[in-house]
Amino acid sequence: METDPNLLVGRETSDDAGVYKLRDDLALIQTLDFFTPIVNDPYLFGQIAAVNALSDIYAMGGKPLTAMNIVCFPKSTLEKSVLKEILKGGLEKIHEAGALLIGGHSVDDVELKYGLSVTGIVHPDRVMTNAGARPGDQLILTKPIGTGIIATALKGKAASREAEEAMIRVMVESNSIGAEVLQEIGAHGCTDITGFGLLGHTLEMAVASQCAMTIYASRVPIIPFARDYSQMGLVPGGTHANRNYCQRSLEVDPAIPPYLLDILSDAQTSGGLLIAVSTDRAPSMLEKLKERGLKEVSLIGQVTELAPGTILVLP
Repeated sequence: METDPNLLVGRETSDDAGVYKLRDDLALIQTLDFFTPIVNDPYLFGQIAAVNALSDIYAMGGKPLTAMNIVCFPKSTLEKSVLKEILKGGLEKIHEAGALLIGGHSVDDVELKYGLSVTGIVHPDRVMTNAGARPGDQLILTKPIGTGIIATALKGKAASREAEEAMIRVMVESNSIGAEVLQEIGAHGCTDITGFGLLGHTLEMAVASQCAMTIYASRVPIIPFARDYSQMGLVPGGTHANRNYCQRSLEVDPAIPPYLLDILSDAQTSGGLLIAVSTDRAPSMLEKLKERGLKEVSLIGQVTELAPGTILVLP
């Protein structure tokens, strides 16, 4: 086990990034993330991958400073123009975040992959982790879910153009506003919703915080069309794995249909922030998030003391 008194966040709590204190008023945040294309457009793929990686900095309550490209590119089967568009999309999102691209590394690979290694900063006393939730806190989700299901429908040529556009709008939206507001208002804990889905990342927060979570399914924002595709069985394997992983820690109201549980388990790409905030500050946080453009932000549940490390899913 790596130990150092200045290591504020390491591997213990499955947090979004590592945090190392440099001095009393400054800590370094480090993260990396990359994946295979989720859309056909290389420019949009670059944007989505960059936003996804930058989100780990925001989930810790930090500000991105620098980024480095991570590229696996099949140069024998794809034109260099494809790579140019991917990097262009990524660079635009890096600059939108106020960060600098300072380099990177590429390898020839049979499968295309792209992402970023990102470095950010935060005050050591204001680090957000998934271990900070407290009983009585309210749970706020800043983006709708369902990207994995729509992407699966897209691969199966069953998704409409409208559904694809709705999915892309969610994935290219930065979590910078959420990070700013949670620092302004003050929150107890935060994580971003990615590969483990809403239930998986909520469970990580419940375990790390030694609390229980209640999720109200009807309050969870869902991307249009995801319900229809889920009912059609267009659910990715990762979503099934998430649901199975969480199963023993879930208590699900019988009124929750299986397709909705699949959506709650759906593996997300570039998802929103899940924020644990005190009851008295939750209304002002919701108000500010909506004022700054996050129209689908929603209060989806609460933190309780009952059966730590579990999730209760209610209608």
